[in-house]
Amino acid sequence: MGVIWDAVVEAVQLIGSGAPYLFEIIFLSLRVSAIAVGIAMIVGIPTGYLLGVGRFFGRRLSLVVVNTGMGLPPVVAGLIVFMFLSRSGPLGDLRLLFSTPAMIIAQVLISTPLVTGVTAASIASVPLELRLQARSLGASWWQEAVLTIKEARRGVMAAVVAGFGGIISEVGAVMIVGGNIEHSTRVMTTAIVLEARKGNFGTALALGFILIGISFVINGLLTTLQQSGARYER
Repeated sequence: MGVIWDAVVEAVQLIGSGAPYLFEIIFLSLRVSAIAVGIAMIVGIPTGYLLGVGRFFGRRLSLVVVNTGMGLPPVVAGLIVFMFLSRSGPLGDLRLLFSTPAMIIAQVLISTPLVTGVTAASIASVPLELRLQARSLGASWWQEAVLTIKEARRGVMAAVVAGFGGIISEVGAVMIVGGNIEHSTRVMTTAIVLEARKGNFGTALALGFILIGISFVINGLLTTLQQSGARYER
């Protein structure tokens, strides 16, 4: 317990000191994850909608692929991106390996199936009668989609929370494609691994507590948005 308490104290001291190194890796972690989950939303929500309401050949297989992707190990995602971006890979000429964009790509690969899968399940739970009524009132395809997503908004927000949670704390993928380069690609999780490897377990644990605190605050805000309309639904 003494080590844990010391780590909590060190975490508070690190934040209070305003150490540039600490805030550099915090901001990079948030920037990479925010961009990645934003892209995952752009891709995953429309795709989840189509899988949720569509009745087309290959839909079941598509859902199986998405659900399998939800369990994709981050290390595997990192290896896939690494092979594509390496010099011998098909995208090697872009020279993105060991860069922030490479980390974003890896996190998009992890978070998109999460956003898509949870969105699809949420959309599928919306009563068919709602969409049929919208059509009978002359709603366009776009208006019907917006209405359906609005009805399933709490589930869609849960998809965003799941997507963000799946990447803010992952380390394998960003370590492989980012390289944990100081002042360039070092984020909170890779900094924790580095400190642990150096034997600085107290500092590693302190950084871990800071990361947990950041995740708690962000997920708290997302959950508040998710639940904001609950009182009007009763």
